[in-house]
Amino acid sequence: MKPITFEIKNKVNDLLGVLDTDIKHIQESLSWLNELHGLIVKRDEKAMGELIESIQKESGSYVSNESKRNSMRKALAEALGLEVKDMTLTRLEGVLEEDGRIKVSHRKEKLKTLVAKLQTEHLRTSMLLSDCSRFNSLLLKSILNLGNTEAVTYSSNGATKRHNENVLMNLQF
Repeated sequence: MKPITFEIKNKVNDLLGVLDTDIKHIQESLSWLNELHGLIVKRDEKAMGELIESIQKESGSYVSNESKRNSMRKALAEALGLEVKDMTLTRLEGVLEEDGRIKVSHRKEKLKTLVAKLQTEHLRTSMLLSDCSRFNSLLLKSILNLGNTEAVTYSSNGATKRHNENVLMNLQF
């Protein structure tokens, strides 16, 4: 590997700026998912549409940061005599001096934490949407399948009772 030069230090500082933008973008994404989650529960379709439009606008501007990160990765790999696929933050930490290593390590850990939170929130929102879809499907099925003999209710003691009346709704206490 080549020794750390002033040029590499500048590229690392530029990369830190890109990583800060990545961190900010992930934090915004977490905020958007939380807001979307609340809007789904409230069933506010107008606000959901507005949120989705703003997310699409913002994601378009983030593409430039992704290309910056990729070009910096290539430049750093070239400067350090590595292949692009081998240029990772962990590898970069190994060749930097103490100050640079601390900065890169801090951003890497922050990104790991935020990505884990983002994956969790994404899963929660996906599960909520799946449940909403399932409930809507069951509701439509129960409404449209009038007189279906498959309708079953359960009493407080757990006994089942099949209903085949031709009614829209059967309410029993």
